[in-house]
Amino acid sequence: MPTSDSEDDTPSSSNQKETEGTKILLADPKTAILRLSLPMMVAMTLMTLYNVVDAFWVSGLGADALAAVGFSFPLFIITIGLASGLGTGGEAALARTIGARDRAGASSVAMHTILLMTVLAVVVTIPLFLFAQDIFVLMGAGDAVGLATEYARILFLGTFALLFGEVAYALMHGEGDAKRTMYAMAAGAVANIILDPILIYGLDMGIAGAAWATILAEVIAAVPMAYWLFVKRDTYIALCFRKFRPDTAVVRNVLQVGLPAAAEQLALALMALILNGVIVLIASTDGVAVYSVGWRVVSIGLTPILAISSAVVAVTGATYGARAYARMETALRFAARLGLGIGIGLAAATFVFAPGIAAFFTVGEAAGIAPELTTYLRVMSLVYPMVGFGLFSASFFQGTGLGTRSLTITILQNVVLSILFAWIFAAGLGLGLSGIWWGVAAGNAIGAALGYAWARRYSAGLQIRQAAPTAA
Repeated sequence: MPTSDSEDDTPSSSNQKETEGTKILLADPKTAILRLSLPMMVAMTLMTLYNVVDAFWVSGLGADALAAVGFSFPLFIITIGLASGLGTGGEAALARTIGARDRAGASSVAMHTILLMTVLAVVVTIPLFLFAQDIFVLMGAGDAVGLATEYARILFLGTFALLFGEVAYALMHGEGDAKRTMYAMAAGAVANIILDPILIYGLDMGIAGAAWATILAEVIAAVPMAYWLFVKRDTYIALCFRKFRPDTAVVRNVLQVGLPAAAEQLALALMALILNGVIVLIASTDGVAVYSVGWRVVSIGLTPILAISSAVVAVTGATYGARAYARMETALRFAARLGLGIGIGLAAATFVFAPGIAAFFTVGEAAGIAPELTTYLRVMSLVYPMVGFGLFSASFFQGTGLGTRSLTITILQNVVLSILFAWIFAAGLGLGLSGIWWGVAAGNAIGAALGYAWARRYSAGLQIRQAAPTAA
């Protein structure tokens, strides 16, 4: 396996070098979960805020501008999904090598992940940039084709910064460096919030200004991470392109989680498309609007649980690499209890304040969907306590390198069971639109429970096999 930790690479080249982050990963799993997830909660909250503010400023440009952003959004989400999947694969593989106290292996994983990211950036950017207009014509963008093409082509110019940011976030998080990851993500989000009105309206750049604000924010977030990784070099991983040698085994190690993780993002998009079709068949396009707005609200509410799931990947990977299977199960069980408590609090708050939340997100002509949105929020809030069990189980399998099992849980929970129960409740039981919400909630809850049972069974099996030689 290629190594990068020589006297030329870093002042402290010992294969046993530890940083504050790796000490966190290799210590108490409960503490590690908390110390990794709290900074991510802050960063993800700021990212969510930036998305809301961005939509607000673009809305001032008119309906065509909003439509242009809307048509560009799926392409952007696919790109982010691929980068996020690759980053998750790198994070999980990195954490496992850290757990095994193999600094050379960790550095090799990081180098391979960054180079895979570079290849992905080229493969994604060139065709999307060249054929953006044709793609939007095929999507039926109509009068918004011109604006959508202008917006998307500028965004694609920043693909490398976007992908590097996603991968660097994951690698630094994978070695337990959550605080600096938070600083970089927060810097990008705040920069975008500040730049949006300046470029869109102050410099009269219109929708192009929104795109350039996003690119500049991505660069601002990427620069400090590039400095920490390649210049200051105070991370556990030691990156050296000069000494790099490709290793197919390392590539497989990254992609065995990275590819299924990317596929999970596509599966979620597929679920949304199918569910939109079911909603139109059962109710009307107003139901699609309810689902679209409602899911955004739910995503905001679930930010703390998503942050914990990110921490589970790193902590599980480190404990698995160290063959500390009892501590690995402790991490999963602690995350599940933490998620349950947060979920109950979120559920209670959402259920009580659902009418006010619905009114806030349905002003003007959209006010007519407020009652149904209230129903949606209240039904979905009931599943909040269970959401973590599914997310953490998927992250658990990612950490152990079993990416296909994580993908299976996501598909079972969000595609198979949610769609099946939505149809049964809405059409079979005649509950109409509210039946769809109950079906989605039931599918998510049951899928989460099955996923958690699967993860616990796998963990128990590892501990039994580890104890067997000792008993003999």
